[in-house]
Parts: sequence; C-alpha cells; structure tokens
Amino acid sequence: MSPELVSILVLVVVFVIATTRSVNMGALAFAAAFGVGELVADLDADGIFAGFPGDLFVVLVGVTYLFAIARANGTTDWLVHAAIRLVRGRVALIPWVMFALTGTLTAIGAVSPAAVAIVAPIALSFATRYRISPLLMGAMVVHGAQAGGFSPISIYGTIVNGIVEREHLPGNEIALFLASLFANLAIAAVVFVVFGGRALWARGAVAADEAFDTGDAAEKETAGAPGDAPDPARLTPARIATLAALVALVVAVLVFDLDAGLTAISLAVVLSAAWPDDSRAAVGQIAWSTVLLICGVLTYVGVLDQMGTIKWAGEGVGGIGVPLLAAVLLCYIGALVSAFASSVGIMGALIPLAVPFLAQGEIGAVGMVAALAVSATVVDVSPFSTNGALVLAAAPDVDRERFFRQLMVYGGIVVAVVPAVAWLVMVVPGWG
Repeated sequence: MSPELVSILVLVVVFVIATTRSVNMGALAFAAAFGVGELVADLDADGIFAGFPGDLFVVLVGVTYLFAIARANGTTDWLVHAAIRLVRGRVALIPWVMFALTGTLTAIGAVSPAAVAIVAPIALSFATRYRISPLLMGAMVVHGAQAGGFSPISIYGTIVNGIVEREHLPGNEIALFLASLFANLAIAAVVFVVFGGRALWARGAVAADEAFDTGDAAEKETAGAPGDAPDPARLTPARIATLAALVALVVAVLVFDLDAGLTAISLAVVLSAAWPDDSRAAVGQIAWSTVLLICGVLTYVGVLDQMGTIKWAGEGVGGIGVPLLAAVLLCYIGALVSAFASSVGIMGALIPLAVPFLAQGEIGAVGMVAALAVSATVVDVSPFSTNGALVLAAAPDVDRERFFRQLMVYGGIVVAVVPAVAWLVMVVPGWG
C-alpha cells in the first residue's frame, strides 16, 4: 500500500472515530500527524509542526475571547433585546430577527456554535410560547449563523481565505461571503414558507421584555456580569465599550487591513483590564475545542502536503477526466461528512485536494471554493452536528425524539439537494 493511500485512510479513520466516539477531531489529527509523519513520511517534529497554522490560532483565540467578553457582560443580551424592539414584537418577523441576529454575530467574529448557543434558547422559547414550528425556528437560527459565517472578519471566512491564500489559489472574499449569505437566505425563505411562516402574519405582537422571561434570576445572572444580565435593555459602561470594540474590530480589519486575530485579542485585553470580572468568566469560554480542532486538522493537512498526498489525490480526482464531475463529487463528500463532523475541518481537507485539478483552469477556483464552503456548512442543521445538537438541546417542552427525527430528515434533504444546486450555480458558470 502506498504512503499516500495510508495517509488518506488514516484521515478517514480520524473522521470515523471523531464521529462515533465523540473525540475531538483536532486531537485525533495531531496524533495522526505524529504517527503518519514519523512512521510513514519520515518527518521529524519540526517537519510535522511546519503545517501548524499559527496565524489562525491567534484569530480563533482573539476573536472568541472578545466575543466571550461580550457574552459575559450582557452585550449580546442587549443586541437581542434591541432586535426584538426593532420589529415591534411582530411574531412573524421573530424568526427573521433570529436569522439576522445569528448572522450578524458570526459575521463580526463569533464562532457559529457560539452564536447558535446564545440565540437558540431564546428563539426556541419563542417558538414554544407562540406556537411557531421548532424546526422552522431552529433552521432559521442555524442558517442565519451560516449566512454571516464567511464574512472577511468571521472565523470561517478567515480560515477559508487563509487556506486559499496558502494554496496560491485565486480568491475573492466578498464573493465567498455573498455566496454563503444568499444560499442560506434562499434556504431560510423556503423553510419559512413550508413550515408555517405565512400563517404567522395573522399573529399579534409581543413585548420586547418577554424575550428574556425564560428563566429565574439566578439563571439570568450566569448569562452576564452580576447586576447586568437581569436588565438586557440597559446600556452599561461595559456594554458600550464592548459595542465600540466590535465596531473597532470591523473598522480595523476592513478599513485599515489589520490582522483580525491580533486586533481582537488587543481589544479583549483592553476590556479585560477595565472590567476584570467579565474577563475572568470569558477566558473559560474561549473556543478551545474549536482551536484544537482547526489547528490539529490543518497540521495533519500540512503533513499530507509535505509527503505529496494532496498532489497525488488531486491528480486522482482530476484523472476522472471530467473536472465538473470531480467538482460535484467533492461537494457531496464535503456535505455528507460535515453532517456528522466538523464543517471547517472538512473544508481544510477538501480545498487542498481540489488544487491540482483547479490548476488545469477548467474549473473556476472562486466558484469551487464557494461551492465547497456552502456545501460543507448548510448541513450544520443536522442533529449530529454541533449546531443541530444545540438547537435540539435548546428546545423546551417538545417531543425530543420527534424533533430529532425532523432535524435528521431535514438535514438529509439538505445533503441531497444543496451540493448539486451549489455546483450548478457556482461551479458550472465558472466563477473566478
């Protein structure tokens, strides 16, 4: 058996174990990088660590640290409260408020599961209280998170654009962002119509403060800094400073082209120094599992690159002789695996695999990357993914087995349909 095939089989084993045994895929990938690097590729420790994504490590830590502070001091509660007031409590607009809110949170740097974890409990409580389909509300939250998930300063966007740059592929950050935004917006519109959205227009309005009447005072205290969380409408000095920091992050990255990770961690340090109680709670909320996952998978991909596996596999896919067929197969692989494992981890593995046949020039790199990104993330509504599991866990007073089956069926439909549509719209026309 060739070394390249061994390394791919080990990658498959990593995905299988991560899916069936609930072991962090990044930790498995680090172990795989060590084993394959030492025993198969004859690499030393320096060679194995050559693929460690230090820049992405800083982005993940910095952005999630800043956002954890925003959650700890109640800034995210204030954003939710303001969004409800913005639509004057119209029940029919609440699912779209949740869609827009999670999209905004991920667009400005929140990790997708973090945004879903914040919004889903409120959204599903609304669904129960006002007889809105929990599948409708849950899907709106997840697709909202993915709609904003590829902005130039988002976690997913930064990761994918970084991979594209390292692979020396033509990139277009705005095209990637808009592709995900419009794909998820279109899916959300279909879900809204199919699962009773039109009937909601006949409903009345609710008071904004009802959005937070979902638990006792002690539970509310845990959502933010002491004294702040029970009053989500109040703009405290900490919240004002945090909102200013989020705006500063956007301006620094988009206007001054500063590094998102270093900027975010600097802003987080300033907020931490001013309000140490909030930062003490926020440190534990940094997305360390996501950091481990991303760094581990990309380190293993670096080992694959050094031993020639990526070139070998890409030539094999390109050897099919029909680049468009190879492209759609990669989209389906990304969607299917992502429904059970890490979306961003899959993208980190699949984009490099597409490099050799993209180099032939018959497939547009921008469209292919966008199609892979959409295919690998829209399936996160699956109950086996982190976002889908968060939605399932957040739904109060529902038949969980029935809701689980609904999410599973809906996730299966998305896996079957979306990759083909993404391929047809983004790859066939030859974007980029």
